[in-house]
Amino acid sequence: MPRGTSRQLVLPATSIKPYDVSPGWRLRLLGSGLQDLLRVQDTAAQPSPSLGRLERPSPSPRGRAVPPRPGPARRPPPAVAPSSCRLLLGGGVGGRMAAAPPSYCFVAFPPRSKDGLVVVGKNSARPRDEVQEVVYFAAAAHDPGSKVECTYIEIEQVPKTHAVVLSRPSWLWGAEMGANEHGVCVANEAVVTREPASESEALLGMDLVRLALERGATAKEALDVIVALLEEHGQGGNYYEDGNSCHTFQSAFLIVDRKEAWILETSGKYWAAEKITEGVKCICNQLSLTTKIDAEHPELRNYVRSQGWWNGNTDFNFSEVFSLADDHLACSSGRESLEKQGGDISAQTMIDVLRDKDSGVCVDSESFLTTASIVSVLPQDPSSPCIHYFTGTPDPSRSIFKPFIFVDDVKLVPKVQSPSFGDDDPAKKIPRFQEKPDRRHELYKAHERARSVLENDQDKGQKLMRIMLDLEKQGLEAMEDILTRTEVLDAAEVVDLFYDCVDTELKFFK
Repeated sequence: MPRGTSRQLVLPATSIKPYDVSPGWRLRLLGSGLQDLLRVQDTAAQPSPSLGRLERPSPSPRGRAVPPRPGPARRPPPAVAPSSCRLLLGGGVGGRMAAAPPSYCFVAFPPRSKDGLVVVGKNSARPRDEVQEVVYFAAAAHDPGSKVECTYIEIEQVPKTHAVVLSRPSWLWGAEMGANEHGVCVANEAVVTREPASESEALLGMDLVRLALERGATAKEALDVIVALLEEHGQGGNYYEDGNSCHTFQSAFLIVDRKEAWILETSGKYWAAEKITEGVKCICNQLSLTTKIDAEHPELRNYVRSQGWWNGNTDFNFSEVFSLADDHLACSSGRESLEKQGGDISAQTMIDVLRDKDSGVCVDSESFLTTASIVSVLPQDPSSPCIHYFTGTPDPSRSIFKPFIFVDDVKLVPKVQSPSFGDDDPAKKIPRFQEKPDRRHELYKAHERARSVLENDQDKGQKLMRIMLDLEKQGLEAMEDILTRTEVLDAAEVVDLFYDCVDTELKFFK
């Protein structure tokens, strides 16, 4: 379509007027008749009682829990390291989560992917009540000797950090998944190995996602950042905003750029990685690397020999060595979900996979929910822009994937950012997580109201979903037009693309 023209996105027959996509691809709402459709009681007015203040001893001025008054003799808790997340919860014994949250990550390369594109997708399965936000940080220069405060620890800052866009649990510094201005995408998986994850507060796997994106201009550079930081600082600490228990995991990563992907799996500071350049790959909350290892920690094999986990007489199989029993199924349900789509894999294909509840890729269980999702399209031609689609809301089967493109001076989107509590945030205080504040952002609250319609009124819910999916489809088509252009993209056309998409979605819901 020639530049400088407008394109009408025609919605299905409803009282909604069409959207206008200007030369800047801005989705603007010209009118809405959805007020009646969504006129339901706002069930999101207050957090549930279970999210309120936890019953804990009052903290002393030093931040330590005040001991209880004398009473019957009690068995003392087991000794813990000074930085243990159990101690930092207030001294409780706590316990580990038996299984890691069942998230899924995918990457598809040519010849399986459409039009020579690299397509990446991730569902982030987290505790049901956790809120994820979508945040953008511009490229920045930093003074020599400066520090960066991650979720739990402070580390040395680098001279320059890249621009990044992240989907993250709103209580922490890092991210579950995201991308940077150079077309690098990184996603994290929590995994359980035969070596218990450290309770001592260090870098979370999610901190490593953000650090890799801020410091790596290629997938291999991002991998090198992660393994160097693991060696220097280690990984550990509570993975959840939970004041009652300490949930600790090891980490796996999917790291992708326009040319290649790396599957990186870790246990403590030890790691192995596989390079991918074609076909389809899926990782989840189970180790998947076997004997094809393209890079590894220099002491990895000596270490596992010293532990008696491998005798050196057989092929070294990372999953078999580090997994508990037979807990390494290579994420078969996720791979099967992608395989059954057939044809060339596109952004729409990946979105359909992430919405697949029957396979378990889209998680909706008593403990976990897919709290946010991302799909990224990376053209192998460096002159074409990478496009990243974020939901910013739970359950991709009931959410809209909205596009983001890196350009200078991207317009920030506060309506998909959670409230900031600064130094008063219970995640930053010692003992940690003694309160659970309301972290819902404006889009999350609006999505809750829409979800109430979907669950309680079948006719209105189906009508709403048709409209939402049609809006999403037209956004995907608009982005495909951008990718097929021969001329260079004008940054002014997309500087507020994500902002306008979020704003449009909110107007649907209000």
